[in-house]
Amino acid sequence: MTFTKLSARRLCSGAALIAIACTTTAFAQDQEEDTSSIGDIIVTATRQSTNLQDTPIAITAVTSEDLATRGITNVAELTAVVPNAQFQRTQGAFGPGVSGLIRGIGSGDTNIGGENAIAYYIDDIYYPLVLGANFDLLDIDHIEVLRGPQGTLFGRNALAGAVNIVARAPNPNQASGYIEATGGAFDRVDLRAGFNLPLAENAALRFSGLTKNRDGFVRILDFTCEMQRRGTPQLAGSFPTSNPLATNQPNFAANDCTIGRLGGEQTYGARTSLLWEPTSDITLTLTGDYIRDKSENAPDHVVDIDPARVSTNLRSQANYWGLVIDDRFETGDMYTTYTTYNDRIAAGTIIPGNTYYNGTVVNGRPTRGGYAFDPHVSIKNWGVSAKLEWSVSDTMNLTAVYGHRDLQEYHAFDTDGMPLVVEHTVNDNSLSYDVAELRLTGESELADWVVGGFYFDSHGEQHAALVQGATGGQRSIFTTYDPTSKAVFANATIRPFGERLGIVLGGRYSDDRKVVNFSNLVDISPSASDIRFIVVPEQTLVSWKAGLNFQATPEALFYASAATGNSLPGFNARPLQPSQVSQFDGNNNIAYEVGGKLDLFNRMVRLNAAAFYTDFKNRPATIGGAEALLDSSGNRVSGNQQLIALPGGPDGSTQCSTVTLPGPTGITCIGRTYYRNLPAKIRGFEVEYTIAPIDGLMINGSVGYSKFTSPDIAQRAVNQRQNSPYWTANAGVQYEIAAGGLGGTITPRVDWTFQSSQVVSGTSTKYNYLLPDRSLVNARLTYQNDDGDLSLSLGVTNLFDNQYYVNVFDYQTLGYPQTDAQPGRPREWYLTVRREF
Repeated sequence: MTFTKLSARRLCSGAALIAIACTTTAFAQDQEEDTSSIGDIIVTATRQSTNLQDTPIAITAVTSEDLATRGITNVAELTAVVPNAQFQRTQGAFGPGVSGLIRGIGSGDTNIGGENAIAYYIDDIYYPLVLGANFDLLDIDHIEVLRGPQGTLFGRNALAGAVNIVARAPNPNQASGYIEATGGAFDRVDLRAGFNLPLAENAALRFSGLTKNRDGFVRILDFTCEMQRRGTPQLAGSFPTSNPLATNQPNFAANDCTIGRLGGEQTYGARTSLLWEPTSDITLTLTGDYIRDKSENAPDHVVDIDPARVSTNLRSQANYWGLVIDDRFETGDMYTTYTTYNDRIAAGTIIPGNTYYNGTVVNGRPTRGGYAFDPHVSIKNWGVSAKLEWSVSDTMNLTAVYGHRDLQEYHAFDTDGMPLVVEHTVNDNSLSYDVAELRLTGESELADWVVGGFYFDSHGEQHAALVQGATGGQRSIFTTYDPTSKAVFANATIRPFGERLGIVLGGRYSDDRKVVNFSNLVDISPSASDIRFIVVPEQTLVSWKAGLNFQATPEALFYASAATGNSLPGFNARPLQPSQVSQFDGNNNIAYEVGGKLDLFNRMVRLNAAAFYTDFKNRPATIGGAEALLDSSGNRVSGNQQLIALPGGPDGSTQCSTVTLPGPTGITCIGRTYYRNLPAKIRGFEVEYTIAPIDGLMINGSVGYSKFTSPDIAQRAVNQRQNSPYWTANAGVQYEIAAGGLGGTITPRVDWTFQSSQVVSGTSTKYNYLLPDRSLVNARLTYQNDDGDLSLSLGVTNLFDNQYYVNVFDYQTLGYPQTDAQPGRPREWYLTVRREF
């Protein structure tokens, strides 16, 4: 390969269709040189189409074929391929979203007032929320995960990195299609289909659709039935068995007390794109998509109950049934739970000593009791977009993108995981927004450059209710959010000394503003108060990037860079009483990175590596604590609890003591979130590799290490270490074997993912707040016929049936008696049949 060829590759960075053609040509040329070489992947991380190996950014780029061979079908499963990253479905309390961490920075709060630390883009359309971000990877071309802040080209909230999802484009040159069916464990039935239809020489239509159905892997048990089955009916007191007339999810099973399930799927969706090329220089693509998700809630399971943290209200509620709140409500099996999503005590019931069921009237209605919530999510997520690409000249291209998206989402959650009511929540969210971006790119011997503008306008609403049997409180929330964002940006790679050395300079000016109108009716019997306020988090900001690239050989690129990232200012979206109303500044960081991208041994080995140091200058961290519950006059509500200082918190911050006072001589605790700017430092490295030593054999994987240090971690009395794992790793190997007798090939593949132990609570000392090392193995065997139009794949996920938790939520730090955990999926098998035509 010569440097002339390298320059020709760079000239392939025009419109997307031209880039795809260049990729095919370059790959074919390389295959002529060596049939076992590794092909190119074209990415758009610089807002221009470039070869992955020529792009000086730490990127994991995965094609649709690679995703299929690894069994990855949604964003939450990207952990299996990205070093120093954790993506997973959010815990049930936060609804159907994706929590993401890249290099120790991320977010998992799905509240629509929150700002994601990772910027998601689908075909250049920005997606602002964690909520609903578990996109099904329907008919995509590839995914790019950019690690480190991307504050100049991707901008808004790209503090930790960006996820860029690129769908397949319609093709006017050839009609094609596919249909795919998958069946498997837990009555899994998935169907996917799509077709590409040329409409003329310059137009094509592409359509794809899916439906997914699977039963939940965690069983909801009837508590009283299970106590009788175990031969300990006295532990159930007088608590009634489940009534099918009052159960949201009746699913009674013989001999095992199962009345429902959690963790199941019920999703369907469609996507269509129309491509039109009115001239050889202009391409217009119109796209629409729709997703409907009615899946079961993500499963939660009680792992610990501390009787010392049982409040007076909660104790009297248990006494009503002749119960004691202790480890009887722990099932002992991570795949079962006693959660009910129901309150079995009728509204207005009088229970002595209980301010929740007290028979009084607040705001003209009997207080509390008799609630029943649905343990299913409800998501309607749709959008339309238009993308215009114009080759202004041989060296200049204009891209204009516009999109409108609309999200409607509902979820409820039984926080306590017990038959009693510690806390139940329900959220009904909606969000609509318009986003537009205009980019002009150019290329010359001296520089490659891009300039552009970005606009975002949105309106969101949250209707929510919170039932707190533990504290005697009840809340009703109505909040509106109206964010706007405007930005201009520029980025250039300048080569004043020839094409081997490049100087990268980039900048972005952003103007962000969010008007929040918050209303929170706090109903604490026998009085009520209404928290109302308007906050306007806003900022203007200049982000920048600077770097050097050196193309030592056509197969070796080395680079160094410094870049800034930001996420927007915010506010406490969950104040339980007026004393908790607060705002906080945005996050800001600077990341320094050095790296190299190497193709070795005639492109039989690809090795990409990076080392980084992130100076997290402004980090308004949340610290979970507690304070005294106040009545409508601002007086403390009496109880049997007391407050003590919160280690590592700001001055005056407190937590609820585990010491129980006799009678109502103390106060009633209520959870509170404290905010404090706690700058942090993050150091680490990543290595990604692909090895193709002989025809048919492919080995790939990665390893990442990151260390997060900050004052709040150093000040902890226990667990003085970062919450994210230090190490992540993955590896896969496959070998294509000719099977002449079967008229095709057989390809076995094994994938392994690993993450080291992690702390999930900075205050707890119990063993189950340290998630141990996790090592999972998946296996897949694929038959592909010679014509390439039929394949069969038999796979197993979590091959060795490891039991593990993906998350632990310590409610005990908020003054509640329980701690919940979210179990990972057990071993599951599946069979996929795919027919292409």
